[in-house]
Amino acid sequence: MEHFIAGLPKLELHLHIEGTLEPELMFALGQRNGVTLPWPDVASLRAAYEFDCLQSFLDLYYLGASVLVTEQDFFDLTWAYLERCAADKVVHVEIFFDPQTHTARGIAFETVLGGIERALQEAERVFGISWRLIMSFLRHLSEEAAFATLAEASPFISRIHGFGLDSSELGNPPGKFARVFARCRELGLPVVAHAGEEGPAAYIWQTIRELEVKRIDHGVRCSEDPELVSYLADTRLPLTVCPLSNVRLKVFDEMAHHNVLTLLEQGLCVTVNSDDPAYFGGYLTANFQALVQALGASREQLCRLCLNAVEASWLSLTDKVRLTRDIRQHAALHGVILH
Repeated sequence: MEHFIAGLPKLELHLHIEGTLEPELMFALGQRNGVTLPWPDVASLRAAYEFDCLQSFLDLYYLGASVLVTEQDFFDLTWAYLERCAADKVVHVEIFFDPQTHTARGIAFETVLGGIERALQEAERVFGISWRLIMSFLRHLSEEAAFATLAEASPFISRIHGFGLDSSELGNPPGKFARVFARCRELGLPVVAHAGEEGPAAYIWQTIRELEVKRIDHGVRCSEDPELVSYLADTRLPLTVCPLSNVRLKVFDEMAHHNVLTLLEQGLCVTVNSDDPAYFGGYLTANFQALVQALGASREQLCRLCLNAVEASWLSLTDKVRLTRDIRQHAALHGVILH
């Protein structure tokens, strides 16, 4: 099964680039930029990765991001992730970046975008990895702050492929940003939003009705509302599920209790992603392996998850046809029958 997963063409649709900051790189960038971290070494930092909720992770996440200062820092961060993608046969990525995390520290928007974009362009040239870039708003901040960030992004809109909403979900319902997302849609770009991770199923309905999203990021708490599950199955509105993240942040007590395969068999367009892999114990391959080990996922189910990711992606129809063919060829090579 490890060999099968290793060769399976995979897509990642829910990845926070700041969440790929491995401790070794964090310390190296801190030293480069004269930023002192509150941990004496890599081992003590890794020991801090025991989170009891989303907020406990975010506190560390924002502190770690303080080492990202120059365009080269953002390039190095993104390039390290993309090298892992190449090794894991991840062929397409649609990644989030959080400009507010950096502009609040005095880092120019163009510095952040320039480093990330340059690494993505280089990886497409060197590894053949296609990509889209999603700018996210931080939901624990105000609607006014989101509008200000959108204005700051306006000179660079042609280099951004969509907008998202992330950070602390509890107490920050999606409807808080309905007007911002209406403006984003007026710009002609698709929108997505985190919902139904720690927040209730009602937040998922809000993202659908008030934000008019093209995908739901996480969405696993949809299972609390049978009507919502039926709607998601009927419409094939995608869910970008992050299994290892969900367990690390106590959305599920253990992987054996995760509902991703149940949702898959109920006909939902669920996909598998790694979220913030440096903090949550695994990149995309590790998430697939966890589904096999804890839930007994079959090769056929893994292929369907990848096909769902093709369907949910923002790739062109030509590229979708090509990747669908590649996944089906890999399945056939291993005797897997896909309908």
